[in-house]
Formats: sequence, structure tokens, C-alpha cells
Amino acid sequence: MINRDLTLRERQILGIIIQSYVVTAAPVGSRNIARNYNLGLSDATIRNVMADLEAAGYISQPHTSAGRVPTDKGYRYYVDLIMQVSGIEEDEKRLIDCNFGQLGQERTGTSAEVLGAAAKVLGSISRQLSVVLPPRLSNAVFERLDIVQLSSIRIMVVIAIQSMFVKTIVMELTVNVSRRQIDAVVDVLNERLSGLTLDEIRNTIALRLSDCQGEHGLMNSIVGAADTLFDESSILDRLYISGTEYIVDQPEFSQPERVRNLITMIDDKFGMAKLVEEVGNFPASGNGREVVISIGQENNGPGAADLTIVSSPYYAGKMVGKVGILGPKRMDYEHAVRVVNYMAGCLSAALSDNN
Repeated sequence: MINRDLTLRERQILGIIIQSYVVTAAPVGSRNIARNYNLGLSDATIRNVMADLEAAGYISQPHTSAGRVPTDKGYRYYVDLIMQVSGIEEDEKRLIDCNFGQLGQERTGTSAEVLGAAAKVLGSISRQLSVVLPPRLSNAVFERLDIVQLSSIRIMVVIAIQSMFVKTIVMELTVNVSRRQIDAVVDVLNERLSGLTLDEIRNTIALRLSDCQGEHGLMNSIVGAADTLFDESSILDRLYISGTEYIVDQPEFSQPERVRNLITMIDDKFGMAKLVEEVGNFPASGNGREVVISIGQENNGPGAADLTIVSSPYYAGKMVGKVGILGPKRMDYEHAVRVVNYMAGCLSAALSDNN
């Protein structure tokens, strides 16, 4: 996307245009830069630099204004080569620690409560739409299984996975089962499968239980449903979203049609999860973690071409989830990287501490 390196003067002007546009949401003119920034450059010189930046595709001129706004290419250059990300500010750190950190430190929350709290705090601090994806379970370690008897032919299987994650699946059986039979099956499953990854269980469960499948139909049903029971996919129906009230207040979404499109996108949780999970490989420079920024046309989802996604993986044992914020391209990128970076670390610490 970047065809040539920019001169120091061009970098200065591009950085000022982006920083000013982030604050004001108004196109930036050469006279404004000359008057408000001590660059030692005349209005005419700044205008010439802006013309060069526009010709190279880093800024553009809206039809209704003489000022300029950043393009996707300009934002990309800025986040890769201009912006400097410092550590999180102490007041933000205290706010996150106060509202989220205690939940993880005291180990009183379930995984749902931890991830939900993270989304809520991140949305509030970033003033953007926050999203937390539960981990994909490919390397998840099975801890134990319980079976709740709903009727003589209907059960609910509750699978506890490392780091407080739980899967529940309702199964219809072809034979009647008693509580005694259920308890016996649960004991065998926990004895033979505990400590294995879900992938190992799916691939070897028939062999591990070959000596006891013929006893009654329940064990056969469990083995037959292993691909579903021990599925390694992310739990997409438990996507955590917060901050809708902040993003709809942005000037970019002042038109009713754009608000409707945004709300439609948010309501599609599977689409939202896919959008965040599949952001391009555009790491933010100098942030010390795996923060990724995907801007405008770099996003694959419908309706996402006007958005920026700032995301980072977090870790629960060997499992990997993702936390991020979505907002207009006119975003305070340095602040976004700081808070996403810190929240990813908090989530990793809270979930890993509960292994």
C-alpha cells in the first residue's frame, strides 16, 4: 500500500492532519496548520506539501471543504511509521484494575463474568465498541464432565475446560438411562479423559473406551457424539460486546442509514466474531505486544470499510482468544493500542491464574 517513504516534512504534516482530524472531525486546511503549529513553514509551503500528500494518496479533499482528511493509506502509514505508543496512563490503569482486575485476582468470576467485565470496561475507557471473543478450544484441556438428567431419554452434558470455560450440550438418547448408569459413565469418562486436550479426546475416545462401550447405550451415545461434545471451535454464541452507545455518538454515524447499518452489523454476532477474528496481519509498531490494527478496506466484513479494528490476542493456558475495539477510522490510535494492549494482559493474567 505504501509506495514510497515520506520526507520528514511530509511526515510532520500528515501526522498533524491525522491528529487534528481525530480531535475535531473536521477537514484540516493549510492555514490552520500554519497558525496552530510552530513548524516554521509558510502557508504556501504547507499547501504544497499537502498537495504532494494528496497526489500520493495519503490524504483527500472532501467535496464540501478546502481542507483535507486522511485516507486509509494515510492512516496505515501513520500507525506503521509515525505514531509513538507509550505505556498506559496511570488513571486508565487504575480504572481498569478497579473495575476488572479484582474479578480475576480474587478468582470469584466465571469465564463469562470475566470476559463480560473486560468488554464493558474496555468499551467505557476507549469510548468505542469493544469485543471479546472466547478462545478457540483447539488446545483446551478437559478437566471434568457432569451429566444432568433432564428425562429418561434426555440429558445435558456439562464439560468443564481449563480456565473456567464450560460447554453445555443437550443430548437426546435412543434408550432409557437411570441415574446409576449416568454416574457410572461419568466416573469412567473423568478417570480416562481428564488432562487430555479436546483434540486428543476426539481422535482417541473410541479406543480409550473400547472395553466399556457395550455395557449400555449411554456410553455409545457419548462416543458417537464426541465430535460435537468435544468440538474445538470458538464459542461464538458467547461473544461479548459493549459500548454501542459510544460508537453511535460519533459524527461518522450521524446519518440514520449509517446507524441502521452499524446496528445490523452489531446484531450479527457470528459476523462480528468472524470480522474480528480474521483481521489482516497488520501489527502496530512499538507497542510491545501483539496488537493488530486493521483499517477500512483492510477489513473483510460487510459494512466494515468505514471502521478500524484494534485487537490483540489474550491467553488462557494454551488457548487463545481475542480482545479488541471497533470504531471509526478517525480514532485515537495511540490510546486504542494502549488500552487494548493492557486489557489483553489483564485477561491473560486473570484466566491463566485460574488454571
